[in-house]
Amino acid sequence: MARGWESKDAESQRELAEEAARNLREAAAMTPDQRDKASRREGLLSQRSRVATDLARATHPRHRSQLEAALAHVDAELAKLQ
Repeated sequence: MARGWESKDAESQRELAEEAARNLREAAAMTPDQRDKASRREGLLSQRSRVATDLARATHPRHRSQLEAALAHVDAELAKLQ
């Protein structure tokens, strides 16, 4: 039983290493401008996820309206990048 778990863990680690190597190759092929744009997009997506989670939990009307405005702003910034 433990042996099966260890082999799955090793397989998972190999997959993660292959994905990391693929990401490095893709990043090396990008221009500095493309890398900046991709980094900005990832940051905005992270921010959008956090704001959406906060909005789902918010109960006070003013707080909800602030979060809705923040979400609209992040969506607008994402639209500009595309």
